[in-house]
Amino acid sequence: MKFTAKQIAKFLNGKIEGNPKVNVNDVAKIEEGKPGALSFLANPKYTAYIYKTNSSIVLVNKDFKAEKPINATLIRVDNAYEAFAKLLNVVNKEMLDKKGIDASAHVCKSVKIGKDAYIGAFAYIGESASIGKNVKIYPHSYIGDNVTIGDNVTIYAGVKIYHACNIGDESIIHAGAVIGSDGFGYAPNEHGNYNKIQQIGNVIIEKYVEIGANTCIDRATMGSTIIKEGVKLDNLVQIGHNVIIGKHTVAAAQTGISGSTQVGERCMFGGQVGLAGHLKIGDNVVFGAQAGIPNDVKSGEKLLGSPAIPFMDYKRSFIIQKRLPEMREEVLKLRKEIDALKSQLNQ
Repeated sequence: MKFTAKQIAKFLNGKIEGNPKVNVNDVAKIEEGKPGALSFLANPKYTAYIYKTNSSIVLVNKDFKAEKPINATLIRVDNAYEAFAKLLNVVNKEMLDKKGIDASAHVCKSVKIGKDAYIGAFAYIGESASIGKNVKIYPHSYIGDNVTIGDNVTIYAGVKIYHACNIGDESIIHAGAVIGSDGFGYAPNEHGNYNKIQQIGNVIIEKYVEIGANTCIDRATMGSTIIKEGVKLDNLVQIGHNVIIGKHTVAAAQTGISGSTQVGERCMFGGQVGLAGHLKIGDNVVFGAQAGIPNDVKSGEKLLGSPAIPFMDYKRSFIIQKRLPEMREEVLKLRKEIDALKSQLNQ
């Protein structure tokens, strides 16, 4: 698909400097620009490349001031990075725009399917499921009985959504994710074995949520595990039963949240963060990578380490940790000196 500078500028409400008729059909980093490609300049570190890039069109901020001649056509916008992301979203939707039901898909008769939906090869849609408008369900996905999927949802290949779960509008679930598998619930018996506690709740994914590849979200024992609006979960994240994650919280890969923990809004989790169960985490909390969280956390805290402590305390502690070998040598030296003094006093 091709776009002219004029079309792009109109879409982004930008101002053209150069040839409004120049076409692009690809995107590229500004340092790797080529004819027919669109690039952007947002970070001043890359300014030098705009004078030698081969890209046909470059998005720049309105306040950008050129110090040399530029061959590319410029489009000035309020925020070049944001505008570029907006364009990529349009291009991606066009690339993935599929409609219809593949002949090899199994769709139960009681399923309701909205306009312009796509159901790929060997996908399974269970009894009484509801599929919204413009939903994309890629091959080998499993949608269980009584699942509700909102409008404009994308479900990539191999996703498994167990019975009675709800997926909100505009959400994206990447390949291999499992939504609604049983929570980790067992009760010890008199024989020292464990009896399974049946997990009869569900998972509710609200709108604008993105779930990474091979992430697992467990269904509630009773009630719902809830992922609220705008949450972004990376690949390989584990969410336990009855967890509630607040709006616009983000979690990097290999984060694990144990059952019945409640996480506030706009929190940030680094990679491999682990939370114990039944905790309450406030809003705007930041956990550094590999933080271990055993207790409740108040809003606005920034924690690092395992068990986690305030970020600045961790930095000070880390400086001391690096000096431990040196400090040990000093202690051993002092001990020898003390022993020598004791020996002299005893003579």
